[in-house]
Amino acid sequence: MLKEFKAFIARGNVLDLAVAVIIGAAFGRIVTSLTEDILMPLIGKVSGGLDFSGYFLRLGPVPAGYTGSPDDYAALKKAGVPLLGYGEFLTVAVNFVIVAFIIFLVVRAANKLVDLRSAPAAEPADVTLLREIRDELKRRP
Repeated sequence: MLKEFKAFIARGNVLDLAVAVIIGAAFGRIVTSLTEDILMPLIGKVSGGLDFSGYFLRLGPVPAGYTGSPDDYAALKKAGVPLLGYGEFLTVAVNFVIVAFIIFLVVRAANKLVDLRSAPAAEPADVTLLREIRDELKRRP
């Protein structure tokens, strides 16, 4: 069983997948930072200084022992208050759109490279000329 596992791990597909997962996780962190630290504050600034991550609706009562702010989403969530965090959802949705767009650009570029590689090479001019001469000779009686 150990030999089979080693053979499975040594396959190129598994190693490629592992590398892709690791790079994907790092890429996800970069996009999350881009969204949370750059884009959403800019969007908040344009919309009047609003912080989208703080938009929520309380769906239940605040526990009696809660001493934090009633407007602190993270503290209320930590205290176990049921919340509808639509601002957090908006941030994650923007994050997703950015990731999807970047993946689209990468796939598009890769497809263009594949098309360039698979396109037949142009025939050299001397071969074309020789082909024309051959065809002309065939037409003569």
